[in-house]
Amino acid sequence: MKIEQRLEQLGIVLPEVKPPMFSFVPWVKSGQLVFISGQVSSLKGKLGREVSTEQGYHAAREVAIRLIAVLKDAVGDLDRVSRVVKLLGMVNSMPDFEEQPRVINGASDLLLEVFGERGRHARSAVGMAQLPFSSSVEIEGIFEVV
Repeated sequence: MKIEQRLEQLGIVLPEVKPPMFSFVPWVKSGQLVFISGQVSSLKGKLGREVSTEQGYHAAREVAIRLIAVLKDAVGDLDRVSRVVKLLGMVNSMPDFEEQPRVINGASDLLLEVFGERGRHARSAVGMAQLPFSSSVEIEGIFEVV
């Protein structure tokens, strides 16, 4: 099944990719790799205080949709994606919060739903004292394309 059809089947509408507000670009292509700059969730707040693990999971899923939108901007046709290589998931966390991997599973699970086996990836999930605009989740990604 084509990736665009899979997105439609899942009820996912990709958001518009807006130019960055700062001195960087949303993506860089080098050889067969596409590096996607960190995308943030619209959900604000700290995990372990005002944001639950379940809410964080859904925020990470939202961020994965943003990653896919930027990826499409970079490569045009999402069927060119041969592999999700790596994600770095950053979670705006209280010092005692330990469920960052469960939060970032929201992104990992969505990428598997969309890309199938091509969506299996290496990953880091880390806690941060703060993220831009008080976002609860930020994720950057590396993708291989043909």
